[in-house]
Amino acid sequence: MLRVGRAVLLAFATLLWDGSGGDLLPGAGLSEGMGALAQGSCTPTPHDSEGPFYKPGAPDRVQTGRGLVVLGTVRSAGRCAPIPSARIERWQANPEGSYDDSHRATMRADGTGQYRFETDFPRGYFARPPHIHFKVLTPAYRPLTTQLYLEPGQTEVTFDLVLVPE
Repeated sequence: MLRVGRAVLLAFATLLWDGSGGDLLPGAGLSEGMGALAQGSCTPTPHDSEGPFYKPGAPDRVQTGRGLVVLGTVRSAGRCAPIPSARIERWQANPEGSYDDSHRATMRADGTGQYRFETDFPRGYFARPPHIHFKVLTPAYRPLTTQLYLEPGQTEVTFDLVLVPE
């Protein structure tokens, strides 16, 4: 079973939307979007706000808490091929809803483009839902800044990061 996060589903909806402000293209659905993935084409992960709490230089680590596992693959939009060794920075609010240095980290995707980390479930704040910020950098690809929005009670989330070649 393929498990995807809400941002990935939104990316598929964007791919299938006709741009007129109306509905999805007639007959378009998740199965059509998944077919595009199977054929070797990935929709780029949507960009999202960096927000005011980004600080460069986060320490290298794969654990910033317990209870929520986030994993995925960094991929190229064109061929859907894995991108090894991409640099992934992340930052989030702590369980009390405040940003702190304990919930900032940098890591690298492995040789097959995969990443995995464990953290505390972030608390939403100021009417914002719980989320984790990502910044992905690697040579020959445009930098990506995005956010993963979480649903209450999630303990494991798969979130692929799809980059656009330069």
